[in-house]
Amino acid sequence: MQKATADIGHRLTGSVQGAKAETYVYELLKSYGLDVRYAPFEAESWSRGSLSVVINNKKYKSVSLAHSPVKENVSGGIADMGNGLEEDYLNDPRAARGKIVLVSLGLLPGSRSGLQNLHRSEKTALAIRYGAKAIILFNAAPGNILLTGTASVTGKQIGIPAICIGNDDGMQLKKQLKTGPAAGSISMSNFSGKIKARNIIASIPGRVKPAEKIVIGGHLDSWDLATGAIDNGIGSFSVIDVARTFTALHLQPRRTVEFVLFMGEEQGLLGSKAYMRKAMQDETVANIKFMLNLDMSNNPKGFSATTDEDKTLFQAIGSIANRVDTSFSNTFRSGFGLHSDHQPFMLQGIPAGSVAGSLSREVLNCYHADCDVFSLVNEQELKNTIRFSGMLLYGLADAPELQSKRLNDDELKAALLQSNLKEPLKISGEWRWKD
Repeated sequence: MQKATADIGHRLTGSVQGAKAETYVYELLKSYGLDVRYAPFEAESWSRGSLSVVINNKKYKSVSLAHSPVKENVSGGIADMGNGLEEDYLNDPRAARGKIVLVSLGLLPGSRSGLQNLHRSEKTALAIRYGAKAIILFNAAPGNILLTGTASVTGKQIGIPAICIGNDDGMQLKKQLKTGPAAGSISMSNFSGKIKARNIIASIPGRVKPAEKIVIGGHLDSWDLATGAIDNGIGSFSVIDVARTFTALHLQPRRTVEFVLFMGEEQGLLGSKAYMRKAMQDETVANIKFMLNLDMSNNPKGFSATTDEDKTLFQAIGSIANRVDTSFSNTFRSGFGLHSDHQPFMLQGIPAGSVAGSLSREVLNCYHADCDVFSLVNEQELKNTIRFSGMLLYGLADAPELQSKRLNDDELKAALLQSNLKEPLKISGEWRWKD
């Protein structure tokens, strides 16, 4: 990973560097003796151009969020919409109309207990719904670290500028708005258009049940502000090294294992959605028995899954890991979540899971930011991710039977409701059930 971040740099999907990363990983997996293939796809992509943000005659350090318009120049009054959740708009449904809205990316200090935050793309969708002409999101990380990421729930271009400013600037602007009005202007130019990208897939055929498949994946792509060492170098290169370990140890479990490096996750799960479309078209989706996703996974202490049917198996695997290293505490949690490459699998009812670890606050502050560089990577914690992920993968792939089954539509709907995911899925247009 150090060589890749140094020689390639960022891995933005559709860019020259993104293509270099695809080739680099393909050749690396091939060198291990694996059966490797490209899975190309086309998608609408986005890359940033110029940006100027001026508020009350002060120029702000800022960054465009992905899928903002190709060219836009807007100006107007600024409305503070708090956390940017629907309840903030419902307090005064006309407050955002024709305004540039200011919204916190995180939940503001003093927010009511139990409040569920939304993704930046969902907050942008709400701003559009309530008539805003632009949205300024300010980062939760201290200082003026700029965060990028997609502002589109669909992966397609949105109709208003979406930008991010730092926490210090955002909190100061909120303070100003309490004492008087503020007006701003946002001028931007970006690129949006069709691009070609490639997922990289390597496989080891199962020795007993080759038609049944366990998928382990992580997104190879990153944003372009830095090298994406944490998001998602530590996840994607863990998948690669688990693949190397399986070949080095000549492991061939009962089920087929598929190692997938997805592109386009950052721009709307483009690669994993393409993978799932293909699996549904060729009717191989039923062969996928479990999906493990490594996205910013680090230093695991336990495992997680969407449901708890295989909790006994997970904890049996974890008990072996604990005997190897007592720092692995063998915790287990179940539940559904969004916004990573497990999502297209999960929304087809396929059981999904991961390793459960942690990153320091210092590292997390560089999420999607220009400080996400290789020096943040902890070598031993990365090794822990590789070895415990490998153990979980082998345990799932070699188990005589798996208790977790693919959920039907009714079961999936109930699980998503229980996890409070109806609202974000409705905002993104992925809630397929009638109320």
